[in-house]
Amino acid sequence: MKNYYSDLHIHIGRTRSGKPVKITGAKSLTFTNIIEHARNEKGLNIIGIIDCHSPEVIVEIAELMETGDVTEHPDGGLQYGDLTIIPGSELEIYDENCHGPIHVLAYFPTLSIMREFSMWLSNHLKNITLSSQRIYVSGRELQLKVKGLGGLFIPAHVFTPFKSLFGKGVQKTLTEVFDKNLIDGIELGLSADTSMADQIKELHDYSFVTNSDAHSLKKIAREYHVLQMEAPTFNELEKALHQIDGRKVQANYGLDPLLGKYHQTVCSQCFTLFNPEKGECSNCGSSKFIKGVADRISELKTVSTSPANRPPYIHQVPLEFIPGLGPKMLEKLLDHFGTEMAILHEVPLEKLEEIIPAKTAVMIVKAREGKLSLSAGGGGKYGKIAD
Repeated sequence: MKNYYSDLHIHIGRTRSGKPVKITGAKSLTFTNIIEHARNEKGLNIIGIIDCHSPEVIVEIAELMETGDVTEHPDGGLQYGDLTIIPGSELEIYDENCHGPIHVLAYFPTLSIMREFSMWLSNHLKNITLSSQRIYVSGRELQLKVKGLGGLFIPAHVFTPFKSLFGKGVQKTLTEVFDKNLIDGIELGLSADTSMADQIKELHDYSFVTNSDAHSLKKIAREYHVLQMEAPTFNELEKALHQIDGRKVQANYGLDPLLGKYHQTVCSQCFTLFNPEKGECSNCGSSKFIKGVADRISELKTVSTSPANRPPYIHQVPLEFIPGLGPKMLEKLLDHFGTEMAILHEVPLEKLEEIIPAKTAVMIVKAREGKLSLSAGGGGKYGKIAD
């Protein structure tokens, strides 16, 4: 068994010809740029690119396979050197059982199955070329289709106030919308960690994944997880999510929830802390608020402990959050140490201090050890390092 760094939620901003896929995604987020950046600079081993249903993206992948730059593994997954790509799709459900829109992730083992899924999707949404589109079938019908094609089904960023399972979609339980037996994992999102999510007992049945939901190249791997598997393939990923034959999620690495954009409940007008019991903002008097993830989980709480087999959740501060660490300094670090995974986890303090100012090097090590002071985020604004 080996450990593999994995980020399974990376968006495509544009096709190779420049057409939009994820409209809010960076233009540099093409399929080719993503796989090069994820392998060469981030140091990831397995990634999920979740806008691969877009027809022009499928063409780009097919052409990379024709030239031999990308190959298909017999156990599922696309190989780009030592990087494995799992093709996937993010979709929005809002059927008669939902109280609000829900984003979900679907993954498939081969390009031909991805193409088949794309053709089916084109009959059930308005624009097959774009990401995160609303699909006009029920949640359960989508689950059956994904599983019928041998795919994986994971609800996305399940606690965020907008477009998520618990943030908007259901009142109390995921079974209001989904068949619980056709879910392969739960994506936590940036404003929650394992200890928070495990306060909801029905989630004890699932592995948690921590992904970046990257809308730019630099955001890739701001959250990720480590998979213990025999090889980085689709079949092994499925086994890891279901803890089969020793495969498993070994650890989750993610933002301290305080750094997430939606951790606290805030006024939707002035973004100061809001107490719903008082009914109006103490700063501006508005009655409108954005409910934070921490408060939403408190409403849903049914237990206080995690299951015994739950892997550790390791709070991490991405390099882009480190004060004073700009693009030029990061480039110097990458030139010397290879990848961000190495910088975040392996390079000793004295080696960092040889390349960058001591103050910044100390901040990286403090972030690695969970010793930074943080101020909480909310209402769409990230938290900050207070040191």
